[in-house]
Amino acid sequence: MAHRRINNPALFICDLQDKFRPAIHEFPRVVATTQKLLRASQILNIPVFATTQNKARLGETVSELMLDAPGGIKTVVHADKTLFSMLTPEVRTGIASLNSPLSCVIVGIESHICVTQTALDLLDEGHSVYVIADGVSSVNKEEVPIAMARLRHAGAQVVTSESWMYEAVGDAKSPEFKELIKLVKESAESTKDSLQSLCKI
Repeated sequence: MAHRRINNPALFICDLQDKFRPAIHEFPRVVATTQKLLRASQILNIPVFATTQNKARLGETVSELMLDAPGGIKTVVHADKTLFSMLTPEVRTGIASLNSPLSCVIVGIESHICVTQTALDLLDEGHSVYVIADGVSSVNKEEVPIAMARLRHAGAQVVTSESWMYEAVGDAKSPEFKELIKLVKESAESTKDSLQSLCKI
């Protein structure tokens, strides 16, 4: 396998739940970016963590992500929580089962609450953090650039989904690149829409 620029990548999907659909700015675009990164995670054999926030009240993870569903993507951990950070005891145990430190790529909601606290906790524990600019949002869109600025200052890297995928594969000679470029082409219109909707920084 060709050398990758990103070591021990893992995808963290934060609280993409049904009850948030009508409230979150451009929620469908966040879901579309997450779907693309889930496909990339299959191509690149990247482990996936997911959480829900109080699912008894706010619902399950959106069904279109197919997490832990028949024919879908198996997660390392898919935990419900009341913490705002994703780093529940179950998630911490899952992280401990992998090679560390991780390169954690985060998508989900809300950018200034659960995404921020997850990123800060991961940074504090020595992991690298990549926050996907076209894969996070909040109820109030004005929260997003402020949160991203804070996370950059804390040491996270704020990147786009496509930039991260290319960096994760690292080399056009990689055997996975052919599948990855197919994904990029197939999702080009969705990527454009998500960037235009979510990356007006």
